[in-house]
Order: sequence, then structure tokens, then C-alpha cells
Amino acid sequence: MARLARHRDIRTQALSLSQGYPALLAEAERVAAVVASGVHGRRRAGQGETFWQYRNYQTTDAASQIDWRRSARGDQVFVRDNEWEAANTVYLWPDTRPGMEWGSDKTLPTKADRGRVLSLAIANLLMKAGERCALIGLQDRARSGRVGYERLAEAMMRDQTDERALDADIAAHSRLVIASDFLDPVEDWRRRLSRLSGRPVTGIMLQIIDPAEEAFPYKGRVNMSAPASGRRFLLGRAETAREEYQKRLADHNAQIANTASRLGWTLIRHRTDEPATMALNALYQTLSGQT
Repeated sequence: MARLARHRDIRTQALSLSQGYPALLAEAERVAAVVASGVHGRRRAGQGETFWQYRNYQTTDAASQIDWRRSARGDQVFVRDNEWEAANTVYLWPDTRPGMEWGSDKTLPTKADRGRVLSLAIANLLMKAGERCALIGLQDRARSGRVGYERLAEAMMRDQTDERALDADIAAHSRLVIASDFLDPVEDWRRRLSRLSGRPVTGIMLQIIDPAEEAFPYKGRVNMSAPASGRRFLLGRAETAREEYQKRLADHNAQIANTASRLGWTLIRHRTDEPATMALNALYQTLSGQT
């Protein structure tokens, strides 16, 4: 009986976890389709393990690059080009920790869901163009193409992200897209990003904010809670705390922006009441400019 109850509980949890996933996947593909017009792949030759193309030998090529088997078929000498793996690997980390699973209004997505949608959408665009993508900490290797995209989507549905994944070893010169609210202490983000930049890795910080987190529209007695710690507290007159709160938030965001700039990362800010296509456009254009 205990085993049956345990299996029933696991099944219930799995169904609960996957309930909203088809909608998220559909939204991600819709957002990607809107932006896809005019998108071109960025595949190029370089150091890597994946075959890309044959081309005619040039005097600047090393003899070790010649593919003698292909050249033996005719009168021309051919060189085997592999894809430039460093430029074609993008790691994604959508923050789905408890603090991200919140939205101030039923008409708005949670910050975590918007991060999932944008992560899936940018992966959709990149992998269709031949790029390789992976979820850092959740996948052992980057993949491309439709099958690779489906595996990435399944991994995102199956597992929750953990900030410890940002300590994982990833290939040098890769790009990383971190989708989070970046409301952890600045020192924590500075440490995480400094370690990644030392690989070296560069990338994008996609800061996702709920509009209520900026406006702090609350009045009167308000019960507040911190999702990560479970700590709860009561504000007697919430409106009296608005000015101080907004000042602290602005200072925190300024320090996050300074950290990004100093380490060579790009910071993109996005509110959940804005169209997702705005953020996706900014993501894709930034990644295109990093090749």
C-alpha cells in the first residue's frame, strides 16, 4: 500500500508539473514565429567537432586540414571544415526558483513562465538555424535541430533550475543567457558571473520584472511573504514604504547593471506586462552581434 501511495503521489506531482507546459511550449513557438522573419543562421567555419562542409583547398590551409579521401575522388583538393563550436554553443538558464513563480495579476504570466517561454523561443530560433543550445545543469551536451529542441524542452519541463548549476563547467567561449529577476544580493550575482567570465564565457542577463515590483502599488495593511524563505511580515501602511522601497530597488538594479557592464555582459530588462516579442528581438539581435 505504501508503494502504491508513493507511486500515486509521484504521478500526481508529474501531472501537476506538466499541466501548463503545452501552453508554454505553444506560446514559445508563437513568439519565435513572430520574430523568425528575416532571421538567418550564423553557422561558420572554425574549431569544432561537427562537420559543416567541404571546400576547395587554399594555399593558406594547413596540410592537416585536407580530406584525402574526398580529394581522391577527383582532380581537386578538398578541405573539411567543421563548425566553429565556440560561436555556435548557447547555454540557457531560466530561473524557476520559488521567487520567480509569482505574478501580481491573473492576466500576467509569472516571471518564471515568461523566462521559460523566452528561453524556449530563443532556442527555437537558434536551433532551427543550426546553432547548438543546452540548459546548463540539466543537459550534458548542446544539440541542434528539431530533435535537439524537443529534448531541451523536455528537460525544462522535467527539472527545476538551481543556482548551483551556474558553477558547472561549460565550454570556454560559449554564450550564456540567464533569465532571472536578479533580486538575489548583488554580491551573489557578482561572484557567479565573475566565475563564468573567467572561463571565459560571455552572455546576456535577461532581467524579468513584474510591474508591481517596480510600482509597489499597495496601500493599507498588507501581508507580505518571501517565497524563497517562507518568511512573512505585515506592513501597517504599505504606501509609506513605497518611496524607500523604490529607492532601494533602483540602487540594486544600478549595481546589477554595473556588474554586467564591468564583466562584459549585456543586460536586457523586460517586464511581464510587455510583449514577449520585444525581449526575444533584443535577445536575438544581441546574440547575433556576439559572433
